[in-house]
Amino acid sequence: MEKGLLISATFLDEISHDIPHQNWGRKEWDKDFQHMKKMGINTVVLIRCGYQKFLTYPSAYLIQKKGCFTPPVDLVQQFLELSDEYGMDFYFGTYDSGEYWKTGDMTNEVDVNLKVIEEVFQKYGHYQSFKGWYLSLELSRKTKGAITSIAQLGKHCKAVSNNLPVLISPWIDGKKAVMASESATAKDNAISMEEHFKEWNEIFEGIQGAVDIVAFQDGHVDYDELEEYLVINKKLADTYGMQSWTNIESFDRDMPIKFLPIKFEKLLLKMQAAKRAGCEKAITFEFSHFMSPQSSYLQAGHLYNRYMEYFEEEVSTNLKS
Repeated sequence: MEKGLLISATFLDEISHDIPHQNWGRKEWDKDFQHMKKMGINTVVLIRCGYQKFLTYPSAYLIQKKGCFTPPVDLVQQFLELSDEYGMDFYFGTYDSGEYWKTGDMTNEVDVNLKVIEEVFQKYGHYQSFKGWYLSLELSRKTKGAITSIAQLGKHCKAVSNNLPVLISPWIDGKKAVMASESATAKDNAISMEEHFKEWNEIFEGIQGAVDIVAFQDGHVDYDELEEYLVINKKLADTYGMQSWTNIESFDRDMPIKFLPIKFEKLLLKMQAAKRAGCEKAITFEFSHFMSPQSSYLQAGHLYNRYMEYFEEEVSTNLKS
């Protein structure tokens, strides 16, 4: 039986709006980086540097411009130091005001993020592990201004940082693409594969040259149709000169309780689909809540154990290479 594409990257969900905070300090984060390293993770991606008024670093610009709160700890510095220590690549996630989730218009997020990108690279760009950018403004087919906004932000990231790679993680508008605040787990008006190809072909064309890596979230479609969508995504990425990663969600979208660690069998099905589709790297959302042995969810540590047992040989080989 095929084993699947190993997870070698994770988001760091320190600023979230729908997942409980774990109140970790430096000691807990250091331990988590050790667990990640043991599992074979070599890339960490800050999901966002700020959400509404909460920040991961003391941004003079955002505190003045948006009235954001001054954080008690500079988590960006902390994550970069840990990434340096454990030999991981760190991707910086941009700012999310939260407004475009209400309005459906991404264009108002651009100006503030242009300043954030400049501020951040001047402040942290010297760290050895600072290897790229993540545009945290999630997009799908109907997000107003998404193409121009993503293109402008991606090009600015690359211009400021001497062409460091830019990552996005959009979602497929499948049957499970429902808001976390809704009790339903599925909807009727899901996109077809034909529509997905047509609309994303237009989006890829518009962001070409601004985005280097696309990692579609894999939890919005059924397990038995995921591979076909991943094949489409890989074809589009190849056409427009981008890397095709996959965002293997390690939480379960099939239950009304949002969100809990996923069953290992479901995770494995998605890893196998990604390998068959030819995805180049797997990132997960996200290790610390849904796979870590020290997660506040007891099931997460069990998921980690099942993963490490099943992929023991592959993980060991990768760590030695």
